[in-house]
Parts: sequence; structure tokens; C-alpha cells
Amino acid sequence: MSCEGDEQGHPRPLGQDRYTISEVAEFTGLSAHTLRWYERIGLMPHVDRSHTGQRRFTNRDLDWLALVGKLRLTGMPVADMVRYAELVRAGDHTYPQRQALLEATRTDVLQRIAELQDTLSVLDHKISTYAGARCAPERTA
Repeated sequence: MSCEGDEQGHPRPLGQDRYTISEVAEFTGLSAHTLRWYERIGLMPHVDRSHTGQRRFTNRDLDWLALVGKLRLTGMPVADMVRYAELVRAGDHTYPQRQALLEATRTDVLQRIAELQDTLSVLDHKISTYAGARCAPERTA
């Protein structure tokens, strides 16, 4: 069992820990608009600002965005992602609620995987049928 924060870390070197929104957009593939929206809805923790007011993201922010990207891939609703972020910010005493939220998402993902496996089986069967039909000798009437 792994603890939160044990995930494979960022590929950026330690010490280089202040990134502009455009750099983060490039690292993550998210638009600057999406990053600002994440911050506005509470999905991103407070992002530091430079003396000129420019956002300065840290490696920790980038790691958080990587997790958010994984949660998005699960199909987790944005409201649940925001709830998860709120629980993380609330502290360690929220572990049971976080675990429950992630377990519910895991159940949904497993169900979707099963549905996709079934769909893949249907596709494989159809592909096999067509491949067999193509290889069969032509019938003469």
C-alpha cells in the first residue's frame, strides 16, 4: 500500500520550482484558461504570485495537476474532484472520506473497464468474422 505523495514525482529538477502559467500549460497540456478555472473553482490549491502578480507554480502544484489529470481520466465529476481537493486541504483527519471517494471512483472505473472488455470482445468477434469471410473460397452459384 502506498501513501499519498508517494506517486512517481515530477520530471522537473529539484530547485527549479517556480513556473509561469505558460510553462505549466506546456508541461501539462492544459490551457492557461483551464488552469485559471481550476484555481477559481478550488480544484487547485492557492498558487503563489510573484511581486508583479504573476502566478508562480511549484513542482508540488505540477504533481497535483498530474493527479487531477488521472482523476479526470477516471471520469470523476469535477464536483467530486473539487470535494477531494477540499478534503486534502482540510487535513489528515479526512483520510476516511478521501478513501471512500476514491473507492467509489475505482468501482466506477472497474465497471467501465468491464463494459469496454465486453465491447472489445464484440469487436474482436466481428473482425474475426470478416477476416474469415475474406479468406473463405469464393462460392460459385
